[in-house]
Amino acid sequence: MAHVPRVSRLALLIALLVPATAAASGPADEAAIRRIVGEEIGAWNAGDATAYSAHFARDGGFTNIFGMTLYGHEAFEARHRQIFSTFFKGTRRKMTVRRVRFVTPDVALVDVDTEVAGIRAMPPGVSLPAGGILRTRLLQVFVKRRGAWWIEAYHNVDLKAAPGGGTGAARR
Repeated sequence: MAHVPRVSRLALLIALLVPATAAASGPADEAAIRRIVGEEIGAWNAGDATAYSAHFARDGGFTNIFGMTLYGHEAFEARHRQIFSTFFKGTRRKMTVRRVRFVTPDVALVDVDTEVAGIRAMPPGVSLPAGGILRTRLLQVFVKRRGAWWIEAYHNVDLKAAPGGGTGAARR
């Protein structure tokens, strides 16, 4: 093997290792995101809009099951304060993380199956789901800044009954 100066070998080794490690996020990041989802569940079940919004980014985007799109932390919190005092008052939410995928070390796509039980009535024009349980698929985009994970996008879609019965799209 040709003589390669020691400094060059070290530089080459660093160049080969850095991209591989930069693309990976560790178990601590996934655990932090799952912890935030757990906090969302507790906040929803307590009807606490402030706590539910705690990790929502200042300029984040929110699309709800009605197709309403809002931007910003204050709008997200205000909307949840409103729904916790009206049609979702006293409801219980269950959230199951289906998948966490790190697109980069500081961006994660989080797919969540949700169920909201105890709904007594929905707003005009929206029918109450069979059995009173609203099932949705939620996509949250998390971004890590200065060591903390923030929800930058929150897109929630309710599951419609599939033709012939059953619920929505198949799991993948």
